[in-house]
Amino acid sequence: QVHLVESGGGLVQPGGSLRLSCTASGNIFSVNDMGWQRQAPGKRRELVASITSGGSSNYGDSVKGRFTISRDNAKNTVYLQMNSLKPEDTAVYYCNAEAVLLGSSGRVYTAWGQGTQVTVSS
Repeated sequence: QVHLVESGGGLVQPGGSLRLSCTASGNIFSVNDMGWQRQAPGKRRELVASITSGGSSNYGDSVKGRFTISRDNAKNTVYLQMNSLKPEDTAVYYCNAEAVLLGSSGRVYTAWGQGTQVTVSS
């Protein structure tokens, strides 16, 4: 059983910044990849950023140069620093994680957070 809890969303003006966080808890042996996806009204969910346990990251084209993903392995937490926010960044942001559970013989499970609303508007 793995649970992801997100926080940090809110309302900001264009050009502003927000920092999202997501913490995994449960019967975890290890956490592998973690990341963020987002979904705006009327659109399909898209990749925002992902990061491996070793710190290698990748980003969706629309956020490159503005967003930074990081993680604290000791806390099983992933962060998303969002700078230079634009109205088109408005969406519900979901974190996800791949985790190996205790006693699972290496089986990898994917968990999703509850989503946090980010609204960029003047």
